Formats: sequence, structure tokens, C-alpha cells
Amino acid sequence: MADFTPDEMMTIAAARALSNDDVCFVGIGAPSAACNVARLTHAPDVTLIYESGTIGTAPSILPLSIGDGELCETALTTVAVPEMFRYWLQGGRITVGFLGAAQLDPFGNINTTVIGDYAHPKTRLPGGGGAPEIASSCGEVFITMKQSRRGMVKEIDFFTSFGHGRGGTDRQDLGITTKGPTLLVTDLAVWRPHPETKAFEVASIHPGATREAIEASCGWDVIYSEGVEETAPPTDRELTTLRDINARTAAAHRRSAA
Repeated sequence: MADFTPDEMMTIAAARALSNDDVCFVGIGAPSAACNVARLTHAPDVTLIYESGTIGTAPSILPLSIGDGELCETALTTVAVPEMFRYWLQGGRITVGFLGAAQLDPFGNINTTVIGDYAHPKTRLPGGGGAPEIASSCGEVFITMKQSRRGMVKEIDFFTSFGHGRGGTDRQDLGITTKGPTLLVTDLAVWRPHPETKAFEVASIHPGATREAIEASCGWDVIYSEGVEETAPPTDRELTTLRDINARTAAAHRRSAA
């Protein structure tokens, strides 16, 4: 088995969560890498949908944005954005939403809007885009992000995308019928929500990571599920697939810059 980085382990662990039958709304960045690794390995028939309206896209490189021409060129079809959201997303036709986060709390609520006070922010972030609707309308939500105390916080500064609110039945009490966040994959561990409290708990620890490292890079009190296991290391096929698509992406972007 070749050596691998924590980022590679995170991407591959996230990719494994997708099944061949999923219809997945894909976020840009780490979610896009994970979804395309899944498509190129164990889930060749997974349907990847991007916010720009591309359905069944199969990019050879990772897109820079939802408007990347690679998505439209390789899609089975492209629909108008209103149709994407009204018919596909709000119509309940998408099984998984794959999102990233700038700030995340223990209940899977996401902030991608602002750090600090909204009127006088420390940092203005890109905003929600379609993520709030994805978080509410997809059958379930997977989140992937690198661990840091700045990113994983007890309370987020702004609710961009709703997870489980304050926990328990908060999501259902508000009339949201979808499952919400069911998985968090970081560069150190795989987390899943407790079935009752809905707070994320560590389900498996990545090879080479430790409980001390997980706790030092998390801003909330870490809870471990019963029977915590070690995440299975990447296979040669998974690593090769991820590294090949990253290499193709880097080469394409260098050509574009030139």
C-alpha cells in the first residue's frame, strides 16, 4: 500500500459513502473530488448533478466552478437552474447533497456567509449559493472538511445551511422531512450523528490519526461512538484514481493559465 496524505484519506473515505444508485448534488472543491472518485471506482452509474443545471456529468478534470464548461460538455443533459431547483431538488429526486463548510457546529449546521458579526464581519465568505436548498431538500447530506478549531465550532456565526438545528427533533419540528446531515468526513475521522441527540460523534479514526489530534483540532467536546474503528486505508485503485484526476486537473489549469 502506497503512502497517502490526510487529504487523500478524507476524499476517499467520503467517496465510499456514495452508492451506484445515488443521485447526488455536488458541491465544488472537496465534495466534487470525492464524488468523481466514487464515479470512477465503485459507483460508475452514480448520477452527479451540479448547481448550474448539468445532470449526469462525467468530467475528466475537476471543475473550478459550477460554470466550468467541462460539466456541460460531459453531461447527459443540461437544464435551466429554476428547473434544477424546483423539479429536481425540491421535487425530491436527489438522494444526496454533498457539501463543504467554512464553519460547522456539532449538529451539522453550516456557515458559508460571514465570520463574526454580520453587520461588521471579520471575514465575508462567498455565501450560500444553492447550499441552503440542498441542505433542506436532498434526501440526506454528506459534509466534508478539514478539521480546525476555527472551522469546527460550538456555535456558528451565521446559519447559512440548516442541519439539525439545536439537535434532537428540531429539524422535524420545523417541518423539514428530509434526513439532514448523516455523515461528516474530515482529514482525521468519519463522524455520524447520534440517532437521538443528532450531535456528530466519531465513528472511525483514519490511519495515523489519534484521539488527541482529533480533540485538539475540534472546537466542540468530542464524543466517540461505541465501537470506534479505524477507517480502512485507501486501496491502490482509489489512490491511483484520485491522483490521476488531480494530475489531469492541474495540467489543464496550467494550460489555461498559459
